[in-house]
Amino acid sequence: MKINAAEFYKSFFKCADLPAPEFPEIAFAGRSNVGKSSLINRLLNRRGLAKTSSTPGRTQSINFIMVNQALFLVDLPGYGYAKVPLEVKKHWGKLIQDYLRQRACLELLVLIVDARRSGTDDEKLFVQWLDQHAIPWMLVLTKTDKLKNAERGRARRHWQDFLGTGGAVEFSAVSGEGRDKLWRAIEAAMRAGGDKSA
Repeated sequence: MKINAAEFYKSFFKCADLPAPEFPEIAFAGRSNVGKSSLINRLLNRRGLAKTSSTPGRTQSINFIMVNQALFLVDLPGYGYAKVPLEVKKHWGKLIQDYLRQRACLELLVLIVDARRSGTDDEKLFVQWLDQHAIPWMLVLTKTDKLKNAERGRARRHWQDFLGTGGAVEFSAVSGEGRDKLWRAIEAAMRAGGDKSA
């Protein structure tokens, strides 16, 4: 996809405040330090649209980014071991689930994992929940530039087996590897969504 315009739209702390479902939405989810914001910025070739931080759990809202006045990229709060109060974590969990269940214009959930680490119950339970609610999702492995080729192959097989998916995109926010492949998957999901609504 050619990016002609990309701008931060708005942060939302309650699903009741979300914009009317006018444009297709692609959501991004992952544990608190998987490089989600860096991936979004690299995907758009823009710096700072998705806020990056060395502190896990910095994203505490649902953040919308408008692309080409035709598409929203939606940055969901990170989950996992972020050092935040339990009540905040519970709020994030409900916020994410409510968003994913309610948005009729959601075309795809991009699940981002760190290629250097093994899967946990967080990812497995999340994927089971997505499948239970018939929410389309795809797997992206980040930080692949930090692994040797053999390690990358093992990481890809581990994650695909662990989550029961047939494919994964290897992505590096440093080199841009996987950017075009991810955009092709996003565009395919948008076409499929358009076909369903036609």
